Amino acid sequence: MVTTALRAVLNTPFSHFGNILEFMKNLPAIAEKIHQALEVRTLARDRALANARQVTRHAAQAIRAIHREEHDNAYEQLEQSRALVRTMQSELNEFSELYYAGYTQDAIKEFVEASITCALIENQPLPSPDELIVENATYLNGLAEAAGELRRRCLDILRQGYSKEAERLLGCMDDIYATLVTMDYPDAVTNGLRRQTDLIRGIVERTRGDLTISLREQHLVEAMQTLMVSLDEAKKTHEDHSGV
Repeated sequence: MVTTALRAVLNTPFSHFGNILEFMKNLPAIAEKIHQALEVRTLARDRALANARQVTRHAAQAIRAIHREEHDNAYEQLEQSRALVRTMQSELNEFSELYYAGYTQDAIKEFVEASITCALIENQPLPSPDELIVENATYLNGLAEAAGELRRRCLDILRQGYSKEAERLLGCMDDIYATLVTMDYPDAVTNGLRRQTDLIRGIVERTRGDLTISLREQHLVEAMQTLMVSLDEAKKTHEDHSGV
């Protein structure tokens, strides 16, 4: 049995179908415009991915160099990372969804971490988000990760014995944690900062413990050296008296 709907289609004049095809004649033009837009977006994405990898690589090399006290190399790598960040920001100006994508902001976070690490190890002023031209959430996450690099620097120093420089860096770590713990906002706003803050607390406390042990060891060594000097003097005095 022919349904009502099918009967209606069968009874539709052919001229009506021609009108429908006429309405669809602009579909190829629409599709071509979409193709072009997606091609441009895809090229921008591919270039952003390549730049993001380079930003991360130069930032990592800057941190490595500053730990080795290769200051010129560290700042050269940092400047290359900075230039690539500016390139990404310029090229993604019309593609905000690509700029705020995870891989882009993660790379910029690495640049922020390297910038802060180099500044604090060199005892220079802390760069601000405005100076680095980065988003606040990205800056805070880079600041959080810099605390781990400061711990690494402290341990390198402590291998040579207790130092006031290690105390200074621990003070920087304390300040970072004290600031980040006040940033009590949703993870969707801070890009998961809360987890990073929790990790920093452990890093700071472990570093404080390492410095305390190093300081006590130094005091013990100094006390033993003082005792040895006293014993040597007592021995010499005894020998002098015996000779008399």
